[in-house]
Order: sequence, then structure tokens, then C-alpha cells
Amino acid sequence: MSLSDEIAERLLTAVIEGDHPPGSMLPPEGELAVRYGASRLTIREAVKVLRSQNVVRVVRGRGTLVNPPDRWTALEPMIRAATAAPRAKGGVVSERLIEARRMIEIGAVELAARRRTDEDLDELRRLLDEMRAAAAARDTEMFVDADIAFHDVVMRAAGNAFIPLLFEPFGRLLIEGRRETSAIPEIREHAIAHHVLILQALETGDPDKARRAMHAHMAQTADDLRTYVIAGQSGSDGHGSGAG
Repeated sequence: MSLSDEIAERLLTAVIEGDHPPGSMLPPEGELAVRYGASRLTIREAVKVLRSQNVVRVVRGRGTLVNPPDRWTALEPMIRAATAAPRAKGGVVSERLIEARRMIEIGAVELAARRRTDEDLDELRRLLDEMRAAAAARDTEMFVDADIAFHDVVMRAAGNAFIPLLFEPFGRLLIEGRRETSAIPEIREHAIAHHVLILQALETGDPDKARRAMHAHMAQTADDLRTYVIAGQSGSDGHGSGAG
């Protein structure tokens, strides 16, 4: 990694951590050069990296303005910002992630119903058994690993190499989101029940049935997030009554 790329990473971290919040101006080149022990040219190249990702933009006559994350055009900075989001915003991030999952995974399971192999089904059965065992043992980490692996097998079974790659950048968010929800017994029970239905649909090879099963799973996941996680956070912060 070049010095300018390294400084771009450090600047991005400063933006994500709130040192340079959206709507603020980055310090002048000279000040940044002193802060990071680099030349003005290196600072200019570092800022150019952030400009290429639309993390910042130049405002003529004013300087370099920090854009809000929803205007950034590079996935990695957006994921870093989402991962670092305060708990008050965490529910929004998780809901948006479920929306993205719904768009991809419903289509993927439809293809998987047509293309899955006996080996795929055997692996899904094994992972479902792992989820049951983890739930019985109250082992959240084991449950999360088996849950994510189950969905990975479904995406691979779709027989399209591009589909698994679509979710690769979201790895950290997926794991953290699953840890948060899978720690709740009711959510584990719901997840297992829906994974059973998805597996049964794939066993029949019926694309419509598989699509409906995954749609129901995504809807239940979103509802569980709102009921058990977001409402609970609001209650604990004194802004709501929490889950009943």
C-alpha cells in the first residue's frame, strides 16, 4: 500500500469515527500534511482517493466537503461506516441489509430449486442439524456459523458463480447482525422453522414453493429484528417500551 493510500485509509477512519462528520470541511492540505507527516502532494493524492469514492467532494471557494455515507459510491467504505454505526442507527442498517438479502436470496433459492444436487441437499440437512444442536446448547456462535453456511449452500446451489460473490463484501455485517439476533431464543426457533421449510421446498424442486419459503423467512427475519432487537434497544435507552 502506498503512503497516499495509507493516509486515505486513515482519513476515512477519521470520517467514520466522526472527526470529520458529514457536511464538515476537511482541514486544509497544509494542516493535514503536518498531521500525517507527509507532503502536500501525498495528501492531495490521498484526498483524490476519497473523492473517487465520493466520500468527499471539492466545493469551489470553500474546500473539501465530507459527503454523507448514502452518497458514497464504494462498497467497502460504506460497509465500514455501517459496521461502526452507533446502536441507535444499527437497526436501520440491519433492516437495509435484510432488504438487500431479500432481493438476492429469493431469486437465488428459485434457481437452486431447479439446479440443486443431492450433495447440496445433504449439506443443507447437516447444517440444519447443526443449527438445532446449537440452539439446544445455546451456542450462539455455532448457530450463526451454521445459519450463514446454510444460506451459502443455497446460493452456491443456484449454479451461478456471481451470486455468492454479491454477498462477499457484506461478510462482517452478516456475522454481526446474526450474532445480535441469534442470541435470542425465540429468533433461533423461528429461524430453524423457516430453514426447514426452505429445505423442504428445495427437496421438492419446486421454484415457486422455494421462492415463497425464502420470502416468508426474510419477512420473519425483518419482523423479529423489529420486535426483539430494535424495540428492545429503544426500551433500554428509555425511548420505548421494548418487546412484550
